[in-house]
Amino acid sequence: MLECPLCQSAVHDFARDRQRQYFQCANCALVSADPACHLNAAEEKALYDIHDNHVDDPGYRRFLTRLSAPLLQKLAVGAQGLDFGCGPGPALAAMLQEAGMVMTLFDPYYAPQQKALRRQYDFVTCTEVVEHFNHPLASWTQLTSLVKPGGWLGVMTKLVINQARFANWHYKNDPTHVSFHSEATFDWLAKHFGFVWQRVDTDVILLQKR
Repeated sequence: MLECPLCQSAVHDFARDRQRQYFQCANCALVSADPACHLNAAEEKALYDIHDNHVDDPGYRRFLTRLSAPLLQKLAVGAQGLDFGCGPGPALAAMLQEAGMVMTLFDPYYAPQQKALRRQYDFVTCTEVVEHFNHPLASWTQLTSLVKPGGWLGVMTKLVINQARFANWHYKNDPTHVSFHSEATFDWLAKHFGFVWQRVDTDVILLQKR
């Protein structure tokens, strides 16, 4: 019997398409794709390699400004940050560094610096990453542990609205997207890991560690 990969509670059928089946947790509201359909690491990286996000791409930078701008309002110049899941083109880290922050990179495929995960930071950014979490409890536990008390976690991910909207949602069609969060999920995450959170854009969440 399947259980929620985030809070380990019971799940129920939520949706099905030609690719796979999706389940929703009755407790934390996470929607998760059938784990039998998860890609392996080589298949995932092959798809990530297709992404064409360059550090200096103006359009990509505009997209990321929706997270960087509200986050920078919370930070002092010289704050130490980690871009978690930075990808092959770490544009957000470059933008924050240009704004006076001190940045470290981590990505399991493109910047696999394990030493970056052995300390805490004033802030951590995580853009278009949490939907890829195959093991969300372990990944969220690791991610939140990297933030100092009083520090900030900036997350960008598209949110589940309701079952009817999910059925025709393009975001679920990416086979590397396996964990889909909603506002109720962020309520659970904040309570479980000791954060307060605010939604500052349609797909941008800022969480502050208590």
